[in-house]
Amino acid sequence: MPRARGGFKTRRRRKRILEMTKGYYGSKSRLYRIATEAVDKALSYAYKDRRLKKREFRSLWIIRINAALRALGLTYSQFMNRLKVMNIALNRKALADMAYNDPQSFSNLVETVKKGNAQ
Repeated sequence: MPRARGGFKTRRRRKRILEMTKGYYGSKSRLYRIATEAVDKALSYAYKDRRLKKREFRSLWIIRINAALRALGLTYSQFMNRLKVMNIALNRKALADMAYNDPQSFSNLVETVKKGNAQ
């Protein structure tokens, strides 16, 4: 039985892997066996980090909101509870953006929340 050489399908599969490793250092971009390991690891990191990115951004927003609130004499947990009680539906991304880029309107919101809870 004659030996089966790498035909069209094999060449196409290997070429796709090597195209994915363009820019990798050394043999990771040139040798198929090493390139497949590099691509597999890179794809698994990409999958994992797409999920981690969401967690990291949420914690960043919470840190920014908390820092802005403490300067105004309130804690993050107190503020979020008062927002919930007053039925103000602003997500953490919007609140963090407001605290970072528009501190005047954020302080107005905090004062409104402080007064609204006191009544």
